[in-house]
Amino acid sequence: MTQSRPLGSLASALPFWLSLGFVPILAAGTLWGGWWLILPVLYSAGLFSLLDWFTGLNKVNPQTDAPLDQLFWYRLITLIWFPVQSVLIYGALWWVTHRGTLTGAEMLVLFYGLGIATGAVGIVYAHELMHQKTASERWLGDLLMAQVLYSHFRSEHLRVHHLWVATPRDAVTARYNEGFWHFFWCVLRDCPRSAWRAEVAMLARARKSRWSAANPFWRYAALQAGFLLLAFVVGGWLGLGLFLWQALIAVLHLELTNYIEHYGLTRRHLGEGRYEHVLPRHSWNAAHRASNWLLINLQRHSDHHYKPDRRFPLLQTYATEEAPQLPLGYPTLLAVAAIPPLWRRLMNPRVRAWRRQFYPDITDWSAYKAGTNPMPRGAG
Repeated sequence: MTQSRPLGSLASALPFWLSLGFVPILAAGTLWGGWWLILPVLYSAGLFSLLDWFTGLNKVNPQTDAPLDQLFWYRLITLIWFPVQSVLIYGALWWVTHRGTLTGAEMLVLFYGLGIATGAVGIVYAHELMHQKTASERWLGDLLMAQVLYSHFRSEHLRVHHLWVATPRDAVTARYNEGFWHFFWCVLRDCPRSAWRAEVAMLARARKSRWSAANPFWRYAALQAGFLLLAFVVGGWLGLGLFLWQALIAVLHLELTNYIEHYGLTRRHLGEGRYEHVLPRHSWNAAHRASNWLLINLQRHSDHHYKPDRRFPLLQTYATEEAPQLPLGYPTLLAVAAIPPLWRRLMNPRVRAWRRQFYPDITDWSAYKAGTNPMPRGAG
């Protein structure tokens, strides 16, 4: 992959600010309803799928030694998104329950679109923020996850997923031939317990009780309760129901993304519960230019797992010799993944090709098929 010029200018960062496009289109849907309500879907899935087709792949890698001050304009969009998202959620709740004329069906469609924004943008930004060392950024990540009632994701992601990705001990590594809806149910069932166990184990190593104030689950619970209470205060029972609906849609988009990122990929088992080090080959890579703008390079996922502390503007893309490549960007693949037969037809041949390329000596992959894992989902 070729190297780009140094980062630092506002112009180079602006494409990553396209998430703000959700603001006017959600405002239009809130105010006017009708056909305006389909704009979030057309924007996220339609426009960016089309832009991916026109703009192609971005195989240019930035310089990884760029100082933090050169990343200001990139980081800023992640720092301002929480207040933007808060206005979108609670402004829409107040308007539709006090001043708006939307029908019940229109409200559901509106908050479905809002869930796309809180999931495809809010959770993606929270993911970036929770990986950083500064307390302010990690707090912003917690606030964004609390607004979709999925705060345990931080513990699960940092304490479990990054340790056990592409192994049977990771609940959010989709098994070969596993359909999304089975995966979704397993993740909803297993990940909160897995995250709790991981935090309790860390507290025990520090000689602290699970009931200690250091357990982040108490912070998670307080933040989520606060946002639920605010939704009720702003919009009553209807507002609370609509808040829950957008949270569900956001989580659905998150887990569709998780499903795509590691589907069918596994690390070599070295015996006695040990696995090889995480390599770029253990995540699907996508170099599609436009969808990486919207998702702040989340699709350069192979590098994220290889170097988890690397900020999104510095993430690298890989050639087929080093990492498996997705045929399309996430905005298109989310729809495909929701239809298991179509997904298997598209991706199963690619998983088998990945196995032949990187692990030609392994002939029995049955232990990694859905339902026949050597360890239960979420263990560890």
